[in-house]
Formats: sequence, C-alpha cells, structure tokens
Amino acid sequence: MFSMKHLFYLPLLLLFTACAFVACGDDDDNDFWGAGGSSNTQPVLPATGAEQHRLEVPEMLPGNDFIAHYDGNVMTYCLEYDRSKWHSRWVAFRFDNQTRPKKVSRKDYGIRPQYPADPKLSSAVAIPSDASFNGYQHGHLCASADRLYSRTANDQTFYMTNMSPMIGNFNSGYWATLEGLVQSLGRNVNFSDTLYVVKGGTIQDGMFSNRVSSSRIVVPKYYYMALLRYRGGTYSAIAFWMEHKDYGNNFDNQANFATMKQHAVSVDELEEKTGINFFHNLPDPVEVQVERQCTPSEWGM
Repeated sequence: MFSMKHLFYLPLLLLFTACAFVACGDDDDNDFWGAGGSSNTQPVLPATGAEQHRLEVPEMLPGNDFIAHYDGNVMTYCLEYDRSKWHSRWVAFRFDNQTRPKKVSRKDYGIRPQYPADPKLSSAVAIPSDASFNGYQHGHLCASADRLYSRTANDQTFYMTNMSPMIGNFNSGYWATLEGLVQSLGRNVNFSDTLYVVKGGTIQDGMFSNRVSSSRIVVPKYYYMALLRYRGGTYSAIAFWMEHKDYGNNFDNQANFATMKQHAVSVDELEEKTGINFFHNLPDPVEVQVERQCTPSEWGM
C-alpha cells in the first residue's frame, strides 16, 4: 500500500535496493527485519509480540486477536481473528526448509471433533467445534496440504479459526488449484528459499454475502492470496483476488494453473481491495518496489 511513509523513504530507494535484498535470512523462525537475520542455530521461540514482526504477518487492526500456532519452536501459521465476524481476517505462514517437507498425510477424518474449536480462544468468543456452515464446506485457509511436515502442524490446520464457509465446487475445484500452485512453488527449493503466504476471505462490512451458524459466521464474497518470494537475496511478489462463486469446476474437474492468471493482481491492488497492509515488515523502499509487481509468468502461469 503506497502511503506517506513510502514518500518519506523514496529518496533512499536506490540505496536500499542495492543492499536490502541481501540483508535478511529465510529459513529460521527468528526471521525478522532488524532481529539478526538468519543463522544455522536452532530457532528460538519469539518473545511475546515478536511474531507480528515476521515478514508474512500483515498489519493488525486494533481490537482483533492475534493467534499463532506452533509445533515446538516452528510456527505452523498465525491469524488475525475478528470476534464480531466470527472469522479470521487473514491467515499467514511460510514455506521454508523446516516447513516444506512432506512427512505426514491429512488428518484422519474419523478423529472427532473433525474441526476443533481453537484452543487459543475462550469458549465465549471461539467458533464451537464442528460448527455447521449450513451447506457451505469447511474451507481451509492454511490448507491441510500446506502443513505436512508434522502430525501436530497438520492437525492444527483443522481448527475452526482456520475454516471459512466456501461453496463446495469453489473450494474443491477452483480455490484448490491456486492452493496447489502455491504448494508446488513453496516446496520447490529452486523457486524460493522462503515463500511467505497470506490467505483469506473478505469479512469487512459490504464484502460478505450472509452469515451462517446461527447468523454468526460471515461468508466472504471474495477470497485472496498474497505471496512474497525470497530467493538468493532478492524479493518478488504477486497476489490473487477472486469472486467466491461456482466457476463450473469440481473436485474431478479442477481448473488448471493457467486459469489462475486471470486473477493475478499486484499486492498494491490487493491492499486497495481488502484494506490490509501486507508485508509491512519489509523495509519501506523494498516494500514499495515488490508490491507493484504482477508478473504471472514468473509464478508458474
């Protein structure tokens, strides 16, 4: 998002472009700008509040809950929860050397509850376990297939705060295609050292269609992804924005990767549509440059 703060830093753009693209590490959970970069040591669990300085974490709105789930010292994903909408505003995570491996399969559907209430929220404000979406599917934001590096991490993707009410064919035949592309890119060590991912559905007033589960949980009108790639000292970005509808695809006839090209936008454009400030923890001159980009051919399309 282009703002007055960016105007302040624009004179430094050439200077920072020369040095900032090689300034930050990529694989450790201790990956914050100004926090020491990367190292080969065991990552340290961030201090309280430090998670919000991670590169994948968007800017928070006052009053919402920040929730981060971990398996040991590795963050599975984090999210911003809006209690008034009973829905996450965004979910953020990364693919790196710790999180890209495929070691486990999807959670056994026989395990109940299938979709547990988020243990980080009190029962007064948490979406109850297995809450009905009244005909919509329980659509993962951080997909089950995004977190296959451990049993704990995969199980955590089934928390209700990571669920969004999705039209069945949209979820399994269309959104799933973009998820598959991101998973393919995220696990490709030749594509990125780290791939930072933010996903969500629109929940702000005027951007959801109705409410389900006793008229509590909002149903987004649009879904989006914002992607930031770090590779060999360089950052690049792209985003996607799509209407929540049945596109005529289904689980047995999924859309192809090339189809997703029509939904590609710059991060700047996505910020205008959603009101979310993505990748704000980058140095401003770097943020300004990468958030203008939209080159689908560089992202498998």
